[in-house]
Amino acid sequence: MAKVVVMDHPLIQHKIGIMRRTETGSKDFRTLVSEVAMLECYEATRDLELTDVEIETPICKTTVKELKGKKLAVVPILRAGLGMVEGMQAMIPAAKVGHIGLYRDEETAKPVEYFCKLPADCANREVFVVDPMLATGGSAVAAIQMLKNRGVKNIRFVCIIAAPEGVQTLTAAHPDVDLYIGALDERLNEHKYIVPGLGDAGDRIFGTK
Repeated sequence: MAKVVVMDHPLIQHKIGIMRRTETGSKDFRTLVSEVAMLECYEATRDLELTDVEIETPICKTTVKELKGKKLAVVPILRAGLGMVEGMQAMIPAAKVGHIGLYRDEETAKPVEYFCKLPADCANREVFVVDPMLATGGSAVAAIQMLKNRGVKNIRFVCIIAAPEGVQTLTAAHPDVDLYIGALDERLNEHKYIVPGLGDAGDRIFGTK
């Protein structure tokens, strides 16, 4: 069953509180998205496997820990997910980056793929799918399925704000994918926006509203 981790770190809570404010402009919002992603990455990588490596310090030989395999990838769901990539890479700079683009079909209300570019060896990597908002869960479910269809087996989902409905949808569809959430909000409203939320993350990151 999927592990659902809701962050309780004071810095994450503080930064999300500033992000929620209407008066927070795009420049500050982008910085905060990146910073929260970096802090969440710290938590989401807590159980990565380590291996022993013998090295030489200026004093003597010793055994230290290194990430086992080191094959990681960050895959943002376009376009808002792009805002989280820099923060993730600040913590795991060797990670490769893929991109998944989805749009919602107005008649069926289902996500449709319009872009998918992944590292060639993505199937052998631990993949972090990132998107600031987990609302209905439709896009996240579709993006993760796209990765699984391409042979990816180890997937984690990282978001900043989630609605309970989205968490339920995602864990039901992909019980093998762990979720890392900055803040779990109350609900979705009739327009499928997260309440209290922070509005449209993409518009706020890119200043398109």
